Amino acid sequence: QVVLVESGGGEVQPGASLSLSCVASGVRYSLGTMGWYRQAPGKERELVAQITSDGSTNYADSAKGRFTISRDNAKNTIYLQMNSLRREDTAVYYCNAEQQLSFLYEYWGQGTQVTVSS
Repeated sequence: QVVLVESGGGEVQPGASLSLSCVASGVRYSLGTMGWYRQAPGKERELVAQITSDGSTNYADSAKGRFTISRDNAKNTIYLQMNSLRREDTAVYYCNAEQQLSFLYEYWGQGTQVTVSS
């Protein structure tokens, strides 16, 4: 069973930077696309950024130019570098991973809170 654990959340001021990490454990077979999603209070969960196993990336419009997703396949870890944070970036950030076996499995982390406030 793959378990995802996020870290790096916290409270920062607008304009600051924050880096999130997500480590996958229990990985017996290679993971496919991994990504970061977020959910703000009263809103639906939304995609922030994704990265495939070969490093191709996809960003939400709100994240383009400010956030960078990266991946270390050897460590089964993805990162999200967030710069120029805005109040509207406040949310719980979740790590997601896909694994193609006989079926497409999808895993979620427990989430890490990011609060942008002055």
